[in-house]
Amino acid sequence: MSIKKPGVDQQMIRDLAGILNDTNLTEIEVELGDLKVRVSRQAPTVHAVAAPAPVFTQTAPGPQPTASAPAVPDVSKNAVPSPMVGTAYLAPSPDAKSFIEVGQAVKEGQTLLIIEAMKTMNQIPSPRSGTVTAILIEDAQPVEFGMPLVVIE
Repeated sequence: MSIKKPGVDQQMIRDLAGILNDTNLTEIEVELGDLKVRVSRQAPTVHAVAAPAPVFTQTAPGPQPTASAPAVPDVSKNAVPSPMVGTAYLAPSPDAKSFIEVGQAVKEGQTLLIIEAMKTMNQIPSPRSGTVTAILIEDAQPVEFGMPLVVIE
């Protein structure tokens, strides 16, 4: 007499992977009794591309106008990525002042924003000291794991 050991239900894993693709989630976890299955994928990488500088043509004699494109922050190098999926808040409450502003100096460990995940407010600390050069999200915006939130140079 043989005892059948419970195995991994490959169809369930395929179904979970399909749900990830259909909903654009990066992770899903299911728990059935003692069995716990988590299916995840890497979040898409965001690349910043600088806009081309405007080109001016001189049609009349005189000085040539000049223009320069604004510097685009290196998002891949200096961005603080989201450590989780949730809703990001830039202030501790709707009527409070934001934790950070562009141009502000921050210290390592200083709270940059809050991400609410599963009814829990998670403070997101600055991984390094520097200056906030860009805030890449809006208040109360849903965020994904790995999504760039703030640029600190």
